[in-house]
Amino acid sequence: MQLNDFVAMMQGIAPNELSMGYDNVGLLIGPESKDIKKVLVALDCSTITAEEAIRLNCELMLTHHPVFFHGAKRISLDDPATAGAYMLMRAGIGLYAAHTNLDACDGGVNDALCDALGIMEQAAITPDGIGRIGALRQPVRFYDYARLVEDRLGAAVRVSGDMDKLISKVAVVGGAGGEYAGFAQQAGADLFISGEFRHHEGIYAREMGLCIIDAGHYETEKPVLKAMINRLHRLCDDVQYNLTQCESGPLSRI
Repeated sequence: MQLNDFVAMMQGIAPNELSMGYDNVGLLIGPESKDIKKVLVALDCSTITAEEAIRLNCELMLTHHPVFFHGAKRISLDDPATAGAYMLMRAGIGLYAAHTNLDACDGGVNDALCDALGIMEQAAITPDGIGRIGALRQPVRFYDYARLVEDRLGAAVRVSGDMDKLISKVAVVGGAGGEYAGFAQQAGADLFISGEFRHHEGIYAREMGLCIIDAGHYETEKPVLKAMINRLHRLCDDVQYNLTQCESGPLSRI
């Protein structure tokens, strides 16, 4: 596949126009070869995933999180913010990022999270499409559903709310989405799941009577990787998409 065709395909899946104003999405590093045969799919461009892309002889890396988020005044192997990008550039490997546009689009981060957690009939909770709400197949006790979330995502969850409450409607925002708790409550959610809640966001949710699960930034976004690979294969089968085998979240259990 030619690079221009890959970019057009990604635009069809997650248009850049869906991204928030502060974001940095699209083709961030141009590859040396415009003939794309192998792509590594990961959440982040780090030294770990860059090494993996080099080892696999990829022409391109596709990530959720962008680099050069706030602009880069220097690109160095000694700078953790740019080390992965430096390695890719030295190897002639390109980088494409789909971030808040992949959060908002159909079949993106939040739909993949809903699918992983058995949340059906998904609908957006905000006008910009960030976040989803849907229904469980049948009501379940909050404690039992929190355990299911922990198992499905491989996460060490933290919770707030009445553990005996019956949960029917669940809202989600993968990644750092605690600020959307009010939208979840207004949409009629019994429970709101996200990857990060700041202290005051947890307090506000508790004051609203909204149960919450903090399931980890990495863990709530990871489901989109396999979903994205499957979607790309359905659109074009002449590229080998490799799900990262080396990446893990920066935090883990003791």
